[in-house]
Order: sequence, then C-alpha cells, then structure tokens
Amino acid sequence: MKSLWKGSIAFGLVNIPIKLYSAIEQKPLKTRLLHKDKLSPIRYKKWCDACTEEVPSDEIVRGIEVAPDQYVVISEDELRSIRPEKSTRIEIVEFIDSHQIDPIFFNAHYYAGPERPKDKTYFLFRDVLRQTAKTAIGKFVLRDKEHVCAIEAYREALLLTTLNYEYEIRDITRVDGLAEEPPISQAEMDLARQLLNQITVDEFDITQFHDTFEDELRQLVAKKARGETISVQKVEYHATPEENLIEALKASLK
Repeated sequence: MKSLWKGSIAFGLVNIPIKLYSAIEQKPLKTRLLHKDKLSPIRYKKWCDACTEEVPSDEIVRGIEVAPDQYVVISEDELRSIRPEKSTRIEIVEFIDSHQIDPIFFNAHYYAGPERPKDKTYFLFRDVLRQTAKTAIGKFVLRDKEHVCAIEAYREALLLTTLNYEYEIRDITRVDGLAEEPPISQAEMDLARQLLNQITVDEFDITQFHDTFEDELRQLVAKKARGETISVQKVEYHATPEENLIEALKASLK
C-alpha cells in the first residue's frame, strides 16, 4: 500500500515515526459528457461572461467574492505567504475518552502505520490507547490545510481521523419541517417498536452490503456494449398517509 504522508506523532518527549495511508478506496464507474452525435468528450472552456470570449491562462487571476459581483484579487505569492507550512509532526494536544467525539465531526479516515518495523514506540502507543480506551487529539498540516485529528487504536494499527471544525457543521435547527412535531399515539409507538425488534440483528455485518447501483451499472454497460436493447421501468415511491400508518405497520409485521 502506497503511503501519502510521512512524519511522526509527537507524544510528550517521545517521537513516533509513522506513515499515513488512505483507509478508504472508492472505485466508481465514471461517466463523461459526450457529444450526442460524435460520442466525443465535451471539454469546458475558461469563459469570461463580461467580454463573452475564452480567456487564456495568463490572463486569469484568483479572487474572493466579498459582496455580490465584487471581488478582491489574491495573488499566488500572497496565498503562499499565509498558507500553512507542510508539517512532518502530528502534535498531540490532549487525550479524551473514545466515546466523546460526536460522529458529525468525523471527516476522513487514514491508517497510521509504523515507519520502521518493530518500532517499540509505535506499538506501545497503540497498546496504551487500546488498554485505556483513550483517543489522542492532535493537529497537523495535510494538503495545505491545518487539521485537527483523532488517533485511536484500531485492529493491528492506529486509525487517524481528520475532524471537521465546529464552525463547519451546519445548524441542524435550520432543517425544514422540524419546528412542529405531530402527536404520536402509544399504539403507533408500540407497533413501530415491534417492527424494529423484529428486524434487529445480534451483530452488524457490513460484508453483506454492497453498492447495487455500481453492480447494475456495470451490467448495463456490458449489455449495451454487446448491443442489447435495454428496457427501462420507472419505479415510484409514495409516502404512507397518516391515516394508514397503523395499517402499514401491522402489514409490515406480517
């Protein structure tokens, strides 16, 4: 597995050399926009709305909109002057109980492996996190952004998860339809509870799930490549009317 970052975890006076690896690998089929008649790829031009023409790269600058249609131009040198320097150290700032982080703050997952085989500092750090059920909170720079991260023992290695900042989380109270709650009867709650218990399993097994859209898309591409005719059936879903809710719950139990 190819690493994407190499540095160390600074834990007190202990320095733990590590490598980071992306923990997630997604390989979706990518669609491209094509010219309908020629089936050639569509490309986008760098277009100026004011002069209605394509703009060469040497006439393009970066800017930030400060008011509607008002921009402040930022040069590459100015960006470089304030961009955080690439770090090779993850500074541990505190430890917390592992259950304390709200999942809404989880951003991206990375495996943190030892840079050197049989590095006692790495395995000691992993084991003490596991035995104490603690998570290390650190900060470092990755891809020109300063991240807060959580590091915890995970199976044979360490799992580093970058965290969203508090101000990046959208206010849940702005979700439409939450202000007024409808009355729920005890009969509805009892039936819903029975249905929930009926399809509850003892242990979650992620291996039984897979992306059916990806599977069906691959099959569709293979059929069309062979020249087969594809029939499309429209599937419609309708919300359950409130007056039929109890009947729907009873039918689901059966």
